[in-house]
Amino acid sequence: MGLLLRLMRQAKTPQFARKRARSGPRFGSHMSVAGGLENAFADGVRVGCECLQIFVKNQRQWQAPPLTEETIRRYKLAQSATELAPVVAHATYLLNFASAEKTLRDKSILCMVDELERCEALGVSSLIFHPGAHMKSTPAEGMKRVAKSLDRVHKYCQGFRSRVLLETTAGQGSALGWRFEQLAEIIDQTKSPDRVGVCLDTCHLFAAGYDFRKGEEYAGMIQEMDATFGSDRVECIHTNDSKQELGSRVDRHEHIGKGKIGKSGFSHFVNDPRFLEVPFILETAKGKDGRGSDLDTVNLKRLRSLVEIPGA
Repeated sequence: MGLLLRLMRQAKTPQFARKRARSGPRFGSHMSVAGGLENAFADGVRVGCECLQIFVKNQRQWQAPPLTEETIRRYKLAQSATELAPVVAHATYLLNFASAEKTLRDKSILCMVDELERCEALGVSSLIFHPGAHMKSTPAEGMKRVAKSLDRVHKYCQGFRSRVLLETTAGQGSALGWRFEQLAEIIDQTKSPDRVGVCLDTCHLFAAGYDFRKGEEYAGMIQEMDATFGSDRVECIHTNDSKQELGSRVDRHEHIGKGKIGKSGFSHFVNDPRFLEVPFILETAKGKDGRGSDLDTVNLKRLRSLVEIPGA
């Protein structure tokens, strides 16, 4: 109970209360669950998160021991104590629904079902995943396989509140999801499109060739989004700067304002009323800056400084 008591004390500090009450979207980071899922909340409060992203099992393995009732209880107590919400999860990077290899697709489907069951037990709102790589087949064939795989997942997970979110990708190799049209085609081909959302990744968007650094460019990108899958389908935004140039098709995250996107590009996202209720999640490198400040805290402060407060 020591951890939970500490969490409750942290969550009631004036500094944390001010962050929760601030206008604008909720900002958070992907936090480690090493030593227990509940530890993500303690670290989240420490760096100034208002929402979280986690892995619900080891992201480098296909299987993991089932969640125990005690694990679920401690997780829910920690979330209740800190009020960090929503919590989203990122699926293992091993998944490949676009693969032409049936064995790999079957393995990916069972793995996602397991992770969704964990999300459902914990109350995690959504599970984010990369559509996959079509490898030696065609993009059209790969997208069709992704849609059919999602249909199988949904059949296993009928009635679940936890949703799946397709993440935009940088387009490295034969990875799908780097164009809005690809995400729209996958969603349109599923039998339950209402059960599928989208997670934008700012680094991936930029690397894929979407320029949103200026207002008119951002508006054009949103217009293209609305003409394909629809901006109202966006349920999470991974907020990362890019080490690589526009259209590089290379996925390399950088700290906010330190990469090729720059602060102005993020300003459009965090002040867009369409995304007011969407969690903004950092996936930048952990550590300390030159002044000894936690890098998550620094990045979160930079994002919050971009929010325009009405009447301020």
